[in-house]
Amino acid sequence: MTPGTRRTITGFSNPTVKALRALRDKKHRKREGRFLAEGLRLLTDARECGRLPETLVMATGRDPHPLLDALEADVMAAGGDVIETGVNILSKITGKDNPQAVAGVFAEFDTTLERIDRTAAPIWLVAQALRDPGNLGTMLRTADAVGAGGLILIDDCADPFSVEAVRASMGAVFTQAIAQARWDDFITWLRSGPGFERGGQLVAASLRDAVPYRGAAYAAPCFLLVGNESRGLPEEYEMACDLRVTMPMRGRADSLNAAVAGAVLAYEVLACLDPQ
Repeated sequence: MTPGTRRTITGFSNPTVKALRALRDKKHRKREGRFLAEGLRLLTDARECGRLPETLVMATGRDPHPLLDALEADVMAAGGDVIETGVNILSKITGKDNPQAVAGVFAEFDTTLERIDRTAAPIWLVAQALRDPGNLGTMLRTADAVGAGGLILIDDCADPFSVEAVRASMGAVFTQAIAQARWDDFITWLRSGPGFERGGQLVAASLRDAVPYRGAAYAAPCFLLVGNESRGLPEEYEMACDLRVTMPMRGRADSLNAAVAGAVLAYEVLACLDPQ
């Protein structure tokens, strides 16, 4: 394999800077099939999962770190590009006033349902029409924390490869499987496999004919479905679920944040399926 290249960029108008900055735009990301991730911890998580950036961008004058040295060596050995540039240009690329000292450009992952192995984990998170990239990233982080297999995004959700979602995932975008599908395709896929209820138990956070979430009859593989932040789940989707559960609201709030609700349910399912 041909070793990678190293270069220094000093100008804002450099075409590479413009191309990297454009990855903050969804249309450009989709066209290029690439996305940005920022921070040594996040890039180290990616490296430990076997994913290396195609391009590594580092700030000049950064503090030395053995993990960064290892990352740089692996990127070069894999034929990737290493770019050194000023903090002000790195800020332009990432869109942050105080950027971290390193960022990477990764190829987007395959997000088809067919790549999901439902037997790989007892818990899967499913989000329908989730619009906030911060919530999406938080759900990925929750999935990682509970040992879930990943996150399945239904209908029109936020882009899991946006800078905001990747940042909020705290590296879980690299540890978790991600799939994107329309509802009809998802429910057909779910009901076509072996196991509980023809492929998996679908559980909705709901108020319709729901039972208390504590101690409900969860079964693996369990797919936890949460809805849009403001509208919740369509009734049709809820009625297609094997189990509908509700969480008590003791105060004046009538609902939880979608990502928080997903986390509460995920830990309850984990306690039921793996009571250690």
